[in-house]
Amino acid sequence: MAEIKIKIVNKSQNELPEYSTIDSAGMDIRASLSEAVTLQPLQRALIPTGLYIELPQGYECQIRPRSGLALKKGISVLNSPGTIDADYRGEIGIILINLSQEPFVVTNGERICQMVIKEYTKASWIQVDTLDETQRGEGGFGHTGTK
Repeated sequence: MAEIKIKIVNKSQNELPEYSTIDSAGMDIRASLSEAVTLQPLQRALIPTGLYIELPQGYECQIRPRSGLALKKGISVLNSPGTIDADYRGEIGIILINLSQEPFVVTNGERICQMVIKEYTKASWIQVDTLDETQRGEGGFGHTGTK
């Protein structure tokens, strides 16, 4: 697996993002809060992280929910996966949503999401009048059945 070096500014009181295990694809990201934030059911909020990064050109960060928070507490990342572009230099903010029936309190230092670093490919369009035929054709949204 490849490894890249990424510049990071950490204005929070939390440790830098890190992988939990050697084979983890995502790093846990922590909330950077001066006071706790309570998310009521179906409420969303932008949670600061205190992190600023400089990604190399050709890379992005994807922000994804933590499975444990989603399953146990109903907390998710609203625009999942969120994308941080290589030319963005502002603070990383996480849009959390409470999909549960109970209020959820986000505290400073709490692991609120995962960050995955991904290389990407740029596309250029070739405008045509027709597309090649396939067996599937225009079938979509469950057209192959449920079994």
